[in-house]
Amino acid sequence: MSKESVDILIIGAGPSGAAAAWSLSSTSLSIMCLEQGDWMDPSKYPSTRRDWEIMRAHEYNVSPNVRKHPADYPINDKSSPIAIANFNAVGGGSILYSAHFPRFHPSDFRVKTLDGVADDWPVNYSDLQPFFSENDRMMGVSGLAGDPAYPPHEPPPGGYPVSLGPMGEIMGKGFNKLGWHWWPAYSAIITSRTYKGRQPCINLGPCNSGCAQGAKASVDITYWPLAIRNGVQLKTRSRVREITVDASGKATGVIYYDENNNECRQNARVVIVACNGIGTPRLLLNSCSSHFPNGLANRSGLVGKNLMLHPLGYVEGLFEDPLESYLGPQGCCILSHEFYETDSRRGFVRGYTMQLLRGPGPIETALSGVLRRQIPWGTEHHQAFAKHFGHIVGMAIIVEDLPEQHNCVTLDPNLTDSNLIPAPKITYKLSENSRKMLAHGLSKGKEVMIASGSQKNFAFGPVRQTGWHLMGTARMGTDPTSSVVNEWGRSHDIKNLFIVDSSIFVTSSAVNPVSTMQALALFITDKIKTNLTRLFD
Repeated sequence: MSKESVDILIIGAGPSGAAAAWSLSSTSLSIMCLEQGDWMDPSKYPSTRRDWEIMRAHEYNVSPNVRKHPADYPINDKSSPIAIANFNAVGGGSILYSAHFPRFHPSDFRVKTLDGVADDWPVNYSDLQPFFSENDRMMGVSGLAGDPAYPPHEPPPGGYPVSLGPMGEIMGKGFNKLGWHWWPAYSAIITSRTYKGRQPCINLGPCNSGCAQGAKASVDITYWPLAIRNGVQLKTRSRVREITVDASGKATGVIYYDENNNECRQNARVVIVACNGIGTPRLLLNSCSSHFPNGLANRSGLVGKNLMLHPLGYVEGLFEDPLESYLGPQGCCILSHEFYETDSRRGFVRGYTMQLLRGPGPIETALSGVLRRQIPWGTEHHQAFAKHFGHIVGMAIIVEDLPEQHNCVTLDPNLTDSNLIPAPKITYKLSENSRKMLAHGLSKGKEVMIASGSQKNFAFGPVRQTGWHLMGTARMGTDPTSSVVNEWGRSHDIKNLFIVDSSIFVTSSAVNPVSTMQALALFITDKIKTNLTRLFD
């Protein structure tokens, strides 16, 4: 079944696809987005129920291999110490993300020049500056201006920083005691007032399983309503199998399966891929033809290569005083970039972020306490539990992951999704540089916990279920032999094919990627709008 052609077809309705759709909706072009998931119902999010921790472990688990929703596809990540997190719905990963929203630093775009490793980006921080600001306004980012770790920019429009609470206050004093940088978290969570019709955060807590309040900026409630109002057609439950090309090697559209598993064809003059650092190489590698026998846009041989995942370490401190640490957005409190830039005395290049995490919920507190033999079963259980629940502070060590070609996404020869499309297979191992950085971060994390007054500390890494940040598998660059897309996201091989997600990242930085990914999507679509005449020639 063939559909009428559209001017622009976007594949994927997550953070970058939504930003691209909204940006392009200011034109007179016909625009369609295909999303293999569906709209979410916030009234059914786990945060509306008392058993939210159980739901988060099962039907709202970050791993599609655990959830097994109809929209999900399996991922073979057995050859990786880090399991892949992925969510398919309108909103994509922004449904389950923590909304921690720092930008890349200027240095992140110049790693080769500054530190002699990886490659420099073909764009820089100043190129993206206006798009960072535009995205902050669209998402409703909260925070505090004046962070010395960044160039000056206007105050975040979503309100004051999320509440630090007693936990943040005591940890801030610990950072001060050591003389280390810290700053209130940048959060895609509105706080101080109603913003664009959304209500402010009420500290429900389980942000990572969907925000029923609407304070967290998932793109199904930020970008998509405006894009649809401007005429963008969003078609859900549409699983794209391959991108098609004509006799000249130009993209002509896609073949996809609709909600009834009918094979359909959607023609388009321009195709934009926004399927994340795993889904995008999977789709390109599965789009083989006589022009592209090794996968679409893959004449460089780099599609799927240079996968970066941000190995994550976890540090936990137990405090004597009650800190109400279970209250507030799970991944947003304070961050530290004290160890972000390269210092040769540390024995590794680049650096990491310390991201303070709220304490675990009651079930996780009890079960982890029992496993560590800190909370017994029986008559003393509740007494011991009371000394842990609300007394625990967590910290993520987000390690910059350097690109290495052996870390890659390929097509699994045996595993498929429900439409028999090959599943992605992940091959990944930590570099020696990442291991040294992770060990350093875990040590420094325990140091600041002690300085803040913790009684007991617990640290380990990499944490397996933390593959949220999927980057680098279709990298940007000016040289077609060493990159997949050019400096404004267009495939070197195919004039009318663009990629706008984090697969085009050249390096990973040491911060959460969504803010920079969306700024890039806005930057790329701005270039598309500027060059429409040449693009459609």
